[in-house]
Amino acid sequence: MVTRRRKKIALAIAALADAVQLGFMPVFGEGALSVPDDALDLAVAVALVFTLGWQWRVAVALAIELVPAVALFPSWTAFVATLPVVAPALRLPPPPG
Repeated sequence: MVTRRRKKIALAIAALADAVQLGFMPVFGEGALSVPDDALDLAVAVALVFTLGWQWRVAVALAIELVPAVALFPSWTAFVATLPVVAPALRLPPPPG
């Protein structure tokens, strides 16, 4: 589980990566056959591991991104959106006395 703040940061990274992949579809549409796509996916995976800590879902999302044409699905954003968030701790008042 991750904090709400880390999830927001990771969601921004993922959404930006997916927007770049969709915006430059001819360059990134080939999946693992595209060097720019591989470089972007590796950079995103490293950034997400740095932001969220190791998650097996990162490896799964990276594997999905390497499949031609499937890479156009916003899998980075979907991966981050499905992460559970830690509920903020309740602050109890100090005991009297």
